[in-house]
Parts: sequence; structure tokens; C-alpha cells
Amino acid sequence: MLEAVIFDLDGVITDSASYHYQAWKIIADELKIDFDETYNEKLKGVSRMGSLELILDNGPGKDAFSQEEKERLCTRKNDLYKELIKQITPSDLLPGIGELLKELKANNVLIGLASVSLNAPAIINSLGIKDMFDYMADAAVVKESKPAPDIFLDNIKGLKVNPANSIGVEDAEVGIEAIHRAGMKACGIGSVETLSKADLLLSSTAELSLDKLKAML
Repeated sequence: MLEAVIFDLDGVITDSASYHYQAWKIIADELKIDFDETYNEKLKGVSRMGSLELILDNGPGKDAFSQEEKERLCTRKNDLYKELIKQITPSDLLPGIGELLKELKANNVLIGLASVSLNAPAIINSLGIKDMFDYMADAAVVKESKPAPDIFLDNIKGLKVNPANSIGVEDAEVGIEAIHRAGMKACGIGSVETLSKADLLLSSTAELSLDKLKAML
């Protein structure tokens, strides 16, 4: 029996990854560090500080700045990002997600959110789907970022469900690992090159359905 489906945000519910990239690109350009969309793939599913340190590793290295300086850079990136995501509307839901959320609700399957983004609640609200979620993990209090299972375990606890009867949906390799480490089945959205360990791999959110998720169990 499928008890819960726990979603990542970027690349699964909406594509706000482009806004993250734009904000980090501004920071990287200011620091005169090479940063493009290819290198940006390394940042998928990684925390804000972790993302900054990956960018710095492509330049002077993460130890070239003090912790205080890095925190200032993270704050600036977040301020840039918050301005960019003001453009998000319900039309930015990825294909099939709105219908799937309604189908899950109609079949009494609980819905959780496992995003490392501190801005996730604001984005969910802008998308007009806040009321669809039974639980949203607070990234600010989750100890370890993906691939650690913490954010999925937090959802499991908050939803009061059995992980063996729950499915996580992710578009990043670290997310798939986190789902498995939480004792759940993993549905990947993306390519076999990066998500080969997913229990079910789909090329697009448009292919997601309740029947396919149930079949995973």
C-alpha cells in the first residue's frame, strides 16, 4: 500500500534551477570564476554553502575565503535568487505535476516536500499548491544535506508513514542516494547517465502517474 510520495522541488515540481544558475552566475562573474551551465550540474541537490564551495573550487578554492565571507556571498546569492523567483506563477508547474498531486490527494496518499532550498515554501506558495502538501521539511533545521537521508527521514517522521511504503521523487543523483538511504524506493526524473540507480526512471514528469508509483511497491 502506497502511503506517501515525497517530492524534491527543483526539476521535479518546477524548474527554478535556472534562477539558481542565474544568481550563482552573477556571483561567479563578480569573483572572476569560470561558471557555466555544464559546471552548474554539479550543484544539483547540493546546499547553498556546498554550492558556493563547489564554485570556489573552480577558482581559488573554498579555503580562499573565511567562513564569514562565504556566508556573505551565500546571503547575496539568496537575495538575488529571491528577486528572480518573484516571476514564478502556477503556470510554472512542470507537466503532469498538478494532475498527479490531485490524484494522490483523491486516493489518500500523503504528500511531502524534501527540498534543500530555504525558499521552497515561498516557491510552493507562488505555484499555488501549498494546500496540497501534508508536510514540508524545513531545510534550515535538517542537519545533513543530500546524499544524507535526513530530509527524507524528516518527512517520514512528519507524515508518520512507513518508509518501505513510501516513494521519493528526485532529479539528482545525490537525491536518489538519499531516498535509498532513508529506506524508500526512488523514482528518478532525468537521464540514465546520471540516475541509473533509480528504481523507476522517467524522462519527464509528464510520464508520472499514480499507477506507475504504486507498481514500484
